[in-house]
Amino acid sequence: MIKFSRAHGKYACFSNFYPCEILFGGMHFKNSEAAWQALKTLDENERLSFQNLGPSEAKKKGRSVKLREDWELVKYKLMVAVCLAKFRQNPDLGKILLETGDEEIQENTTGWHDNIWGHCECPKCRDKSYTNLLGKALMEVRDFLKTMDDMGKGWKVED
Repeated sequence: MIKFSRAHGKYACFSNFYPCEILFGGMHFKNSEAAWQALKTLDENERLSFQNLGPSEAKKKGRSVKLREDWELVKYKLMVAVCLAKFRQNPDLGKILLETGDEEIQENTTGWHDNIWGHCECPKCRDKSYTNLLGKALMEVRDFLKTMDDMGKGWKVED
């Protein structure tokens, strides 16, 4: 199993807080967290306001936008789409993701107790259930990249 966090090691690039440019929905973002948080709203001006934000700023701002009505239904699919854009547009990161083979990927969220997108292993959370949605999204993206690579089509695109 591969466990990653936003600050440490070879796999820190799996975090949405990792600094890397991505183009998504015709907008340019400094990190995948900002792109994903922007998708919480359908208001184009609000979305645009996320483009130059760092990940912490974007996460904070995402808590105060007018949330789209279908958010709970689409948030995971949108995370997969943002991660796919990130790893297709940054081939060095895509290579690291592909090199994980078939290993399970799990975000270690012990610092912020998130058992939805990752897995907190602190004593308070250790026995709680977790869904590891970011890890699952990354594995889904990895499977797609493998398929593209196997088909010989490559996988670097702009959006």
